[in-house]
Amino acid sequence: MSSSDPTVQPVPASVVERVDAADVTLSNPKWAVIGLGSNLGNRLETLQGAIDALEDTPGLRVKAVSPVYETEPWGVDPGAQPSYFNAVVLIKTTLPPSSLLERGHAIEEAFERVRDERWGPRTLDVDIVTYQDVISDDPVLTLPHPRAHERAFVLVPWHDVDPAAEVPGLGAVSGLLARVGREGVQPRADLELRLPE
Repeated sequence: MSSSDPTVQPVPASVVERVDAADVTLSNPKWAVIGLGSNLGNRLETLQGAIDALEDTPGLRVKAVSPVYETEPWGVDPGAQPSYFNAVVLIKTTLPPSSLLERGHAIEEAFERVRDERWGPRTLDVDIVTYQDVISDDPVLTLPHPRAHERAFVLVPWHDVDPAAEVPGLGAVSGLLARVGREGVQPRADLELRLPE
């Protein structure tokens, strides 16, 4: 191909720099598990929007997306709220946990999440379930998530995407799931979340 070909343009230096920078940001990435839930509005669309927003985060790549499950709300009377759609995503990221938490809150706010009552209905929940093998009792971000090991709506989809997963300090997801059971966690085979391109 001759250099006089008008369709061949040099790649601008700024683009090369951005690509190089993106490669550097994912050197030594950490694995994290994110739990997603929604029980208001178009729940499937909201979950997909959250996955896409995670993928659009610099220094973060979505590596796996679980099937969708439908569950009853936690901590409220039956029928008091719409049911949840839940899913789990596995990510690789170079963001520290605090930045990942900020990004999760920003995504929730973008979907108009309101935090006015504990266990209240919500358009979107973005929870950091685990971050690599970090164990921390920081009240701002406790790792692993303090109740994830007791909740089938986290364990079931997590086990789907990573059958060998472990909750740091608490053991294998498969063993925890065997104890908790799958009751109330309904697979929605008719629904699908896409892994971002």
